[in-house]
Amino acid sequence: MSLRPLVMLALFSFLVACSSHAPKPAAPQPTPQQEKKIPGVEELGPLPAYQREVSGTLNGIPAGAEVELAMMVIDDRNRPQQLLASSVLIGNNKPLAFRLRFNPDVFPAGARVELRGRASQSGQLILHLPAVRITQAITQSTGPLQFVKAP
Repeated sequence: MSLRPLVMLALFSFLVACSSHAPKPAAPQPTPQQEKKIPGVEELGPLPAYQREVSGTLNGIPAGAEVELAMMVIDDRNRPQQLLASSVLIGNNKPLAFRLRFNPDVFPAGARVELRGRASQSGQLILHLPAVRITQAITQSTGPLQFVKAP
């Protein structure tokens, strides 16, 4: 056997033994935008041209409470008939911002549309939002809304 293949084998073995594994990438550092994220607030992005939005803030929500908001068509007997938009948020003992997007094409002309909400903690209803009337299918702000104790 010649010396050349042995030298090549030894050199190759030496290179393999000395090689190290590729360095593991460092854990990604959170960007300032991610650090400012508020629990329970969804990032929806820009409002598409075919949608409208109802926004505002909710007051009086305890930390950890699950808040359900819904914009619904209500009939003459005060019963919900159609869901136009809904959202679920988590309370944080601070004013809680909300944004409900809906399609204005399904907004019924002449019908009663209301924004309703409820907050529950550990599966028990603790607060509710008195109904807020939405009269037009336009982007609008309700301002601050106060939740009250559930009966």
